[in-house]
This record gives sequence, C-alpha cells and structure tokens, in this order.
Amino acid sequence: MDEVKLHGTSYNLFTYRVIWALKLKGIPFEYIEEEHSNNGSLIMKYNPVFKRFPILFHGEKVISESMVIIEYIEDTWPQNPLLPIDPLDRSMARFWVKFAGDKGACIGTMYYTSGEKQEKAIKETMEMLKIIEEQAFIEDEENIFFGGEKIGIVDLAFGIIPHWLEIIEDIIGVKLLEPNLFPNLLNWVQNFKEEQIIKENLPNYDEMFVFLKNQREMILSSS
Repeated sequence: MDEVKLHGTSYNLFTYRVIWALKLKGIPFEYIEEEHSNNGSLIMKYNPVFKRFPILFHGEKVISESMVIIEYIEDTWPQNPLLPIDPLDRSMARFWVKFAGDKGACIGTMYYTSGEKQEKAIKETMEMLKIIEEQAFIEDEENIFFGGEKIGIVDLAFGIIPHWLEIIEDIIGVKLLEPNLFPNLLNWVQNFKEEQIIKENLPNYDEMFVFLKNQREMILSSS
C-alpha cells in the first residue's frame, strides 16, 4: 500500500478532522507536525490557493483541505464507511458538511473581532447552533451521532465546533452552548468526546488556549 503522510499543525483543528478520519478507518499513517506560520515551499506548492494545512500525501498523490481529504479517504478506503450507503442519506450528509463549511466561519469572526462586528458574529453563531440543534439530528432515540449509531462524516465536519467554542467562550467571556438552549447538541458533544478514538486524539486545551489568546491579541492590536 502506498505510504500515507499527513502534514498539519497541532493548533489547527482542521488537522484533527483528518486524524480522526484516518484513525476511524484504521489507516496507518505518519503525522508530520508543521509550524503554524509555515508559508514556505511545501504549503505554497501543494495548497497555494488557501495557503494552509492539513495536506495529505498518499504515495505520489497530494490532497489539501480537510473535508476534501476526508472525501478522498472515504473513496479510497471503503472499510468503516463515513458516508451512508443510501443516495438520499449521502446527499443529506453532504448538505450538512457544506453547511458546516459555509456557516462555521462566523465563529472565527466572533473571536477575532470586537464591538459591533463581534456582536453580529455572535448572533450568526447562535443562529447556526440553533439550526444544528433543531434540524441536523435524525429523530431516532438510538442515534447518538449525526448519522446514526456510529461517527460519520457530518460528525467530523462539526466535531471541531465544540472544542473551538469551549476555548473561545473562556477567552472572550461569552457562554453560547447553554444546556437549556442546545440539549441535543450538548448530548452529541458528550457522546463524540467519549468515543475512544476521538478521546485519544483531542487537542491540548491549555496549549490551544494560549495560542488562540495570543493570536486574538495580535490581530486586534494590529487592526
């Protein structure tokens, strides 16, 4: 089998999406930690459009952007599928993956801004969480994840949100994931974090806190 290498950064939650997917699939891989600020030859050569990690190498093949990488992993290794078999269910899963990509940016905006821009981003984040709470879950008591009884591609797409929000809430002093407002979402967060592979491959909270706090201060001071 062609060698699999993943280049990423420990402060980049999108890197963890790919690590989770590879681990869930049982695919042997080598992880190469890169500097967060690395905009050198590797990233400019293999992801010149977005200029960021993660980047996956599968033999001579190179794939960038976390959810694109996960789709490639799903298509290449059929074991332990992350997408449903039924075409309609697959389309709905891709719908929510797109939703996570399109709407998730408001969390970053909320974090790296202040004043009116931040207030607007907080409102958009709450609206996004409300949609997930009310519409994304399949109404079946046996389904503890978005796709059913096992972690799927939608869980990986949304998986970075609670980890990011938890740190952001602590830094900016705003509580968003209130139990009375988002019981379904918080129940999913608990189930997701307790899954063994996820539990063993989570970012270090203290390191992420320091890194994101410094990033926020640097961006706000230069704006």
